[in-house]
Amino acid sequence: MGSITRELTRLQEQHGWLPDASLRELAERLGVPLHRLESLSTFYTHFRREPPPARTLEVCRDVACRMASTPEAAAQWVDHSELGDVEIREVSCLGRCDRAPAGCVGARVVALADPADLTEALTDPSLQRRAVRRWDADPYEPDARYGALRAAVADLDASALIDTIEAAELRGMGGAGFPTARKWRFVANEPALPKYVICNADESEPGTFKDREILHDLPHLVIEGMVLAGLCTGAESGIVFIRHEYAAERVRLEAELARARERGALGESIFGSAHGFEIEVFVSPGGYILGEETALLECLEDRRGEPRNKPPLPGRVGLHGQPTLVNNVETFAHAAAITARGADWWKGLGRRERAGHKFLAVCGDVATPGVVLVPFGTTLGEVLEACGGMADGRALAALAPGGASSHFLGPEALEVLVDFEAVAEAGSMLGSGAVLFVAAGRDLLEIGVDVARFFRNESCGKCVPCRVGTEKAVRLIEAAGARPTVQVLDQLRELHATLARTSICGLGQVALAPLLSIVDRFPKDERGG
Repeated sequence: MGSITRELTRLQEQHGWLPDASLRELAERLGVPLHRLESLSTFYTHFRREPPPARTLEVCRDVACRMASTPEAAAQWVDHSELGDVEIREVSCLGRCDRAPAGCVGARVVALADPADLTEALTDPSLQRRAVRRWDADPYEPDARYGALRAAVADLDASALIDTIEAAELRGMGGAGFPTARKWRFVANEPALPKYVICNADESEPGTFKDREILHDLPHLVIEGMVLAGLCTGAESGIVFIRHEYAAERVRLEAELARARERGALGESIFGSAHGFEIEVFVSPGGYILGEETALLECLEDRRGEPRNKPPLPGRVGLHGQPTLVNNVETFAHAAAITARGADWWKGLGRRERAGHKFLAVCGDVATPGVVLVPFGTTLGEVLEACGGMADGRALAALAPGGASSHFLGPEALEVLVDFEAVAEAGSMLGSGAVLFVAAGRDLLEIGVDVARFFRNESCGKCVPCRVGTEKAVRLIEAAGARPTVQVLDQLRELHATLARTSICGLGQVALAPLLSIVDRFPKDERGG
């Protein structure tokens, strides 16, 4: 899968960039036209076509890091006289919103507020190890891992496994909240072979980083969930599509894949049974759009990561035209735990008549940003308390409960429950589970513009409404300044309506919604500027 993209990644790792001569040699060796390599290497943000300097510091320019500092301040963090030539590049979200302001040197992510950490990274960019956290979501002691899978292959009843997931009422944790069992059963009922199981580990939206922690601390649950999904659907091949910024998490995942093979949980004969399943890791060449499942499939097929028109859905016509199940990291981890402990266990985890629990990424103006695991039915106020409350005792002005693409809500949302329907009724969405808290005194309008800039920057450009509309919207609001006129706001609403109706994928459909939620929900004297 993705042999051309893998080769481009290998070339860049070898040279630090993609020289013209190397691309010509690769095109000849693979027997593909040079223009195809040019098309890929200029589309994906991770590839470089010019030689890099000796050291490069990538600085996150998006909302959580901008709240903690400004990209322009990066120059103050680098002493060129001592460290030599250092290029500073602004990049989209690095998935380290809990360490804002965040930067990246090579594969090592650094906290820019810590000069010692930055200096050490520029001197030695090798990955650092960090402790593994024990989570209540893990049903196993280390020696008992893959117990649910061992039991499943001993007497396989794929329909009963899906029934357990259905009884638990597990929903997809990547954003849409689609019933997991329904998706698994849809792929299982497709007659065509082969089938594929894909774990979407390319979370790239500002504020979203909880899958990163699951991959680091619970990779065995992700693996087990994927294998169980394969048994249920009839697939024998799986792919973890992981963002390239998650190098440390990839190391942890690959080490656990090796252990799983040693234990018999992967391979041609799982635990000595007649059932086989194998998993490979594919590193994303960069771009938020690859989190959209059909753009991800395009990338795996060595094309530009541009979303497909739907239908057909990937469950029927997915990777290489075959039935393909795509779930995110958290969904597979919970599916494994439910299979191990049962639907009643899952239902008993929730509060206030809700079922299950949810990983949330919490960032912004909180005392202790990070990932928390809370029961469904917990209030957003209790989530804030779990993170130490607002930083410096500041008052809350606004929050976005579902990442950068969700509508902003006011302080009254602290009473809203962590629940897909409850958040929707409040006027926003739970999304993948990323809560951004914003303190009083912040310029809410500027935060909304930051989000619009992110979607403008990350638009793949395939459809004209998104490509042109996001750029026009940002120009309009930047030109208007802190107090946009009624005419400007009406133009933004018109643009949003057009993008929502005509964009191929969710990026264009939500690009302006967070900004407009601030304009429509908060009076002028509350939104700053």
